[in-house]
Amino acid sequence: MRLLVAEDDRRIAADLARGLTEAGYIAECVADGEEAWFRGDTEDYAAIILDLGLPRLDGLTILKRWREAGRLTPVLILTARGSWAERVDGIDAGADDYLPKPFQMEELLARLRSIVRRSAGHASSVVCIGDLTLDERQMQVSLRGQKVALSPLEYRLASYLVLHRGRVVSQFELNENIYGQDDAHDSNAIEVLVGRVRKKLGPELIETRRGFGYIVPGDGT
Repeated sequence: MRLLVAEDDRRIAADLARGLTEAGYIAECVADGEEAWFRGDTEDYAAIILDLGLPRLDGLTILKRWREAGRLTPVLILTARGSWAERVDGIDAGADDYLPKPFQMEELLARLRSIVRRSAGHASSVVCIGDLTLDERQMQVSLRGQKVALSPLEYRLASYLVLHRGRVVSQFELNENIYGQDDAHDSNAIEVLVGRVRKKLGPELIETRRGFGYIVPGDGT
């Protein structure tokens, strides 16, 4: 999944990018408030990690602008400010969750998974569809109780479609959320990737809607 990370501390931003990449996300980092606002207002992300103390435009102002413009992307606020009143301001402005610095990467990932799930209408980190089980926390897919070995790209594809089950996902959206900006890939890469996942998880899991994209049907649990 594609994430926007708005953080002006280079060390923290680098740690976030590394941790998020290891967890299977695609992290796009910006250090400037104006750029963060523009990216979040014009591009689609699965979630945004937003520092309040950004230069040029502070995080609270950015968040208010997004919400006033109808942008509903889940937002996790990061801040070194510890006041409970500031946390209330952030939640009231439309934040989905709030994490003070310093923080543990494991907690950030857990909170991130939670707000992404909630935005998609799901409560649990474990999703079951027929014989298939997806465990977001373990980044593992099982079929009839047996773990299936998936490459990072195969897992990104399977998890994105499963978490957005019941909705047709276009090839453009899959490209945006599976490949990083610097990842070179052929124009038919998604078709090839879908074919590989079908071989491992079964041809019935992912349906093709010609001219529209792909869908994993059903609500799951």
